[in-house]
Amino acid sequence: MKDAGAKRGRLKIFFGYAAGVGKTYAMLDAARLAAANGRDVLIGCVDSHGHPETEALLRGQSLLALKKTDYHGAQLFEFDLNSALERKPGLVVVDRLAHTNAAGCRHRKRWQDVAELLQSGSDVWTTLNVQEIESLRDVVAQLAGVVVRETVPDNMFDEATEVELVDLTPDDLLRRLRGEGALAAVSHEQSGPQVLPRGSLVVLREMAMRRVADRVGREVQAVRLSDARTTSRPTVERLLVCVDAGLTSAEVIRTGARIASALHGEWLAIHVEKPAPGRLDNRQQRELAGNLKLAGQLGAEAVILAGRDVAAEIVRYAHSHAITKIVIGKSHRTSRYRFRHRSVADRVIGMSGNIDVHVVYGAEASPSSSFPAGAARRNGRDYLLTACSLVVATLVAVAFDSLGLIDANIIMTYLLGIVLVATWWGRGPAIAASIVSVLLYNFLFTTPYYTLVVDDPQYIFTLAVMLSIALIVSTLTSRVREQARLAVERELRTESLYRVSHALASTSGRLPLVGVAQEQLGKMFGGQVAVFVPEGDTLRPVLRRGHSLAETPEEMDAALWAFRHRQVAGRGTDILPASQALYLPLNGLESTVGVLAWQPEGDEHLVYPTQRQLLDAVSTQIALALERDWLAQETQRVLSEADVERSRSALLSVVSHDLRTPLAAIAGSASSLAEDTLDAETRRELATTIYEESDRLSRLVENLLQLTRIESGAMKVEKQWQPLEEVIGSALRRVETALGAHEVRLDLPAGLPLVPMDGLLVEQLLVNLLDNAAKYSPDGSPIDLFARLTPEGVETTVADCGPGLPEAERERVFEKFYRSSAVRSHRGRGAGMGLAICRAIASAHGGRIWAEAGDNGGTCFRFVLPVEGTPPLVDQWTEAQQVNGDA
Repeated sequence: MKDAGAKRGRLKIFFGYAAGVGKTYAMLDAARLAAANGRDVLIGCVDSHGHPETEALLRGQSLLALKKTDYHGAQLFEFDLNSALERKPGLVVVDRLAHTNAAGCRHRKRWQDVAELLQSGSDVWTTLNVQEIESLRDVVAQLAGVVVRETVPDNMFDEATEVELVDLTPDDLLRRLRGEGALAAVSHEQSGPQVLPRGSLVVLREMAMRRVADRVGREVQAVRLSDARTTSRPTVERLLVCVDAGLTSAEVIRTGARIASALHGEWLAIHVEKPAPGRLDNRQQRELAGNLKLAGQLGAEAVILAGRDVAAEIVRYAHSHAITKIVIGKSHRTSRYRFRHRSVADRVIGMSGNIDVHVVYGAEASPSSSFPAGAARRNGRDYLLTACSLVVATLVAVAFDSLGLIDANIIMTYLLGIVLVATWWGRGPAIAASIVSVLLYNFLFTTPYYTLVVDDPQYIFTLAVMLSIALIVSTLTSRVREQARLAVERELRTESLYRVSHALASTSGRLPLVGVAQEQLGKMFGGQVAVFVPEGDTLRPVLRRGHSLAETPEEMDAALWAFRHRQVAGRGTDILPASQALYLPLNGLESTVGVLAWQPEGDEHLVYPTQRQLLDAVSTQIALALERDWLAQETQRVLSEADVERSRSALLSVVSHDLRTPLAAIAGSASSLAEDTLDAETRRELATTIYEESDRLSRLVENLLQLTRIESGAMKVEKQWQPLEEVIGSALRRVETALGAHEVRLDLPAGLPLVPMDGLLVEQLLVNLLDNAAKYSPDGSPIDLFARLTPEGVETTVADCGPGLPEAERERVFEKFYRSSAVRSHRGRGAGMGLAICRAIASAHGGRIWAEAGDNGGTCFRFVLPVEGTPPLVDQWTEAQQVNGDA
């Protein structure tokens, strides 16, 4: 994965207002001078248009071979991005930043190649015309009459490190073009067969100068803010740009981008999706996806909401997110239509309150702004079913009339039919049913019969009320129906996200997490799903569903690109669009933990903004879950290393003191014994000291070895049925010297059973407890050792008459290298290993050990060894002991 702290390259743009002003020449001349000064310059892609002066500047410079691409039988030559990345030059010269690459290249646009070069750390010099800036596209078309098809996002220009304006007066430019015959070059760059008129060139030149002046103004303002003594900052403007599915909505987006750039503010692009039957068709979905993508390229954050009332949702979101300005499109409808139906823009203005509203002409040309797409294409089947419903209602009404029921029952029959129509087939059929029901009632059940003439004035009022109630009921019913559908859609999305988050939260481990993620994604989106995780310098699929993903180098290139650049790539994007699948990087809070690949069953799923929004949300949850699992493993590893480090430090402390002290005593005593002047008594005392210190050193080394075996898992317990009395006797003999003048008072009942134990390990346990009691008991004080049979097993107690342990430390004394600071010993502090070994031995036998306050003020250490199974008969055991003794 690319280092997040890697230095980004610097971008310099040679900026002009039209082809022919000399941008390429100025760039190559500067590159030649930079190479002469020692810079590593690589000419990546330059279009000289056959000009001898430009070609002369290329001689002697390092040129990158162009990449050949076949396109419909013709060979095209494009910039070779992979070769430039492998070469890693200090400076790459790439002409025509707004150029569109041929099919088969990694990126669709050359500015995307430049962005990847900058990310790799190389500096880039390039050329750009003012009309090729995306947000100025509509303004250029209106003022200069130039239609531009190749553009770059505004942020590429705004974030450039340096912009050099290459200027030439329009008259000089026209003379140059006519004199040098560069008409072909001009028509190639401007996609027009003729040279622009002087008036258009003047407008373009003014726009280029204004753009550069605005950039300089921002730099000056930034310097002033950085040098200001006050820390206060002006309030940040937040713009909300309303996006629709119409093609002309792009004008609104560009206008919003220009306003946000001029105000140095943040901006969001919002689209309100209507519930069914106001769905957008596939064409409108593609247009909407393109508009949202354009907004993202221009620096906006795309937001998709769902609601029946578009204007109300826009204003509600604006008030809840501190929006200061709203940019929305103006309706194309006639004044007569606007009198009957208020447009979304008019309603937003009426509800906006203190929020400024900027209205741009052209956004509501799409039918979806005022008329739901489904209403414009209402299927005749709904109206046919409505007619059948009215026929049934009429037959029921005729039956009621023949039975002599009053008119109210007949009217209620028609109202019931209208409610059912509104519930099943929506507003349009319901309104039609309301009108037809009134006409049928008038035609069949009012005098004169079978005519639409009303002879009784009271029926006029009845028919008017009936029509009003029918229209109100149908409208409210259809509105409830739409709200119910909207609630169901929101519930499904929320339930999907909850299901994914709950499944991921209850799973740990990378493989189980990936399995859960793929299962949930398969249920939600269908198609083929794969998750890739890093492995060294490449990626590998984990628990792949399907069999056709990532089987070619091209697919792996797309996955690697998405992983290394933390951007979406593959099918349906501008980066490696020929891939089979869509690749989404799983970006966590600190790093990219993998790549999610999704190959849908059809391309229509790729253009649904709600699908992409839900997919992005799910991929984010998967990334956070994988990162959480990785962090948990990393935390466990760090804690283990810290524990090992603490043990190592404690062990070094023990070795440095507890080993050095007896060695120093032995060395001193041995050196004194080497002298011939000592009497026999002194020599005997020195020899005793050497023996005692050697014994102390031996026990310390034995504890160290025993602790090492315990930590490495090499300690094995070989249980045999043995009498506890013999093990106690062996332990007393080993610590006879350490006990010194202490009296050991034994209390071992005669009826103790045989105990299944490892005699050597239990003996070591008793040796450590007796040595600890002797160390912390006053000289001459007794030490009690007794055993008894309990329901848990055979319990053994070693009690001393020392100062006792504080209650807070009675559990901690069994930890490795823990030495109590509250208890002092006349023989020095221990190494903190003996009691830890005791607990390990007791646990290995299935028992336990603990410390209590003693009756004489000291400490009682008790341990229990469980007695499980049936012991051998006494005769058999005695015979086995004799055989072992003879052996």
